[in-house]
Amino acid sequence: MPISVQNMFKERKFPFLFAFSFLLISVTILLFSYSSASPSLLLSTNFQVSDPLPPPPRPLPTRSPNNVPVSSTKPVSKTTAAASDVDLNVSLDIKWENCQLGPLAVDYIPCLDNWKAIKELKSRRRMEHRERHCPKPSPRCLAPLPIGYKVPVHWPKSRDMIWYSNVPHPKLVEYKKEQNWVRKSGDYFVFPGGGTQFKNGVQSYIDFIRKLFFARQTLPAIKWGKNIRVILDVGCGVASFGGYLLDKDVITMSFAPKDEHESQIQFALERGIPAILSVIGTQKLTFPDNAYDLIHCARCRVHWDGDGGKPLLELNRVLKPGGYFIWSATPVYRDDERDSKVWKSMVALTTSLCWKIVAKTVDSTGVGLVIYQKPSSYSCYKQRKEKLPPLCEQKTNQNVSWYEPLSYCISRLPVDRMGNLLRWSTPWPQRLSSKPPSLPSEPDAEDIFIEDTKHWAALVSEVYLDGLAISLGRIRNVMDMNAGYGGFAAALIDQPLWVMNVVPIDAQDTLSIIFERGLIGVYHDWCESFNTYPRTYDLLHASFLFKNLKERCDTIDLAVEMDRILRPGGYLLVQDTMENIKKLNPVLRSLHWSTTLYQGQFLVGEKGFWRPSENDNRKET
Repeated sequence: MPISVQNMFKERKFPFLFAFSFLLISVTILLFSYSSASPSLLLSTNFQVSDPLPPPPRPLPTRSPNNVPVSSTKPVSKTTAAASDVDLNVSLDIKWENCQLGPLAVDYIPCLDNWKAIKELKSRRRMEHRERHCPKPSPRCLAPLPIGYKVPVHWPKSRDMIWYSNVPHPKLVEYKKEQNWVRKSGDYFVFPGGGTQFKNGVQSYIDFIRKLFFARQTLPAIKWGKNIRVILDVGCGVASFGGYLLDKDVITMSFAPKDEHESQIQFALERGIPAILSVIGTQKLTFPDNAYDLIHCARCRVHWDGDGGKPLLELNRVLKPGGYFIWSATPVYRDDERDSKVWKSMVALTTSLCWKIVAKTVDSTGVGLVIYQKPSSYSCYKQRKEKLPPLCEQKTNQNVSWYEPLSYCISRLPVDRMGNLLRWSTPWPQRLSSKPPSLPSEPDAEDIFIEDTKHWAALVSEVYLDGLAISLGRIRNVMDMNAGYGGFAAALIDQPLWVMNVVPIDAQDTLSIIFERGLIGVYHDWCESFNTYPRTYDLLHASFLFKNLKERCDTIDLAVEMDRILRPGGYLLVQDTMENIKKLNPVLRSLHWSTTLYQGQFLVGEKGFWRPSENDNRKET
């Protein structure tokens, strides 16, 4: 007969009661802990929670009000529990449609293809029609895929050949057939490395520049990938110059406008070479002052002396003190009336900027170039008889060049926090981790920078590369949408990819620091579309981007833009609060993206091949 609790008390079996109570309490605590650590989420088959992995060895950074990462003394908390009461099996009921622009829809760039705004321009004399004119409100249509679109050719093979069906624009083949820019061969476009000024190929041209510097013993020799790390290529064509310099540890920001040289930037990005659509017209380039070690222009069709010399003054602004400008164009080596007039004008303009000619020559093919050097002190400026152009006023605001008109003044030389002029950057690769001269003057700024670098190295290694289901083998073009100090890009430096670092205009201006580290990037406002063609990036990374955006623009509009610029099969990696992830995920689901959540703060989205009103069963080729 069972012994009742009452009988136990009567028979004074207290030791048994004590043991039984202790066991019951222990089991209860164990069950409660297990249920808290392993929440179940109501998810569909294409939204999964990864198996828990060990957290990164370093704490995730918190964000300052201006969105720059700062170190945190608090350990990472596993926030999957915060997701346990949220039904993520939700897709917004949005009726998506393809952009109705005829054959132009597949390459639609909203801020550059606003034909209504372009037609209303009073002038096109200074390339106003090639600048940004964003529609309001932002369009919510989707760019369709070209017929026969395939997964892009992987790097490094893509440097020399891409699928014709991905960029089916043969105009350049015919237009530049004598200059060997690009050829069509069967199902591919191939890039032989030729160019308007590269008669013997781009590799021979690059070697010619290096030898030219070695021949001038009074100059510090150009050492690709050492003292020359970050280059701007103006009017880049299909970006073969920048593509071949990648082998030498040089990263080149190639840019050109969207003009009659059809899809040259699209070719460059499809090849896996850094490039962006831009023009030197009436507005400043979206780069900080004193950013580039060297600027290159090979027949780039820019009238440097136009508008009082403002285009060349803009190059002077983004060129480092002591940096070089290489100009390869007919006025350098032809003496007909037109070219002679341009050359005389260029001599007068560069003299007024105190640029000195360090080399001027013609190679064996008859193509010539001139190399200028920007001064690294104010001595020449002070000695000018005529103080035109004048020196710019001291800056009192952020160094953001976003929708800013070109200036008729010489930009000031950079100084450190003590007011001393800065010299040439630390050689690569040391400059990647060296203290950037543009760090804020706060006492703990350097410690924050060091912690940020360590944090991203640990997070990328422990979580992004090992813990998340992202196939790096097919990733080449990467964009960090909220780059901070560029720590994400720095942590990926040994991977066979490149990163476009974007500093939002509503975040602290850290773009100078990014360039000082030997990386590239631009300013941008994510409430507008980016200056790139559809399907040009393999991975988009957004770390706490949505905090400052939610008051100004809609999550749906940003999701449409991310869908536009990401390639089918590409990834979106978001680190954010659960509140922002809850807003974004249903939009991605409505676009037929597959999504995965990890540790309640990392959302991985993979874009498929789905487009509205098309074959929903389209498969990767």
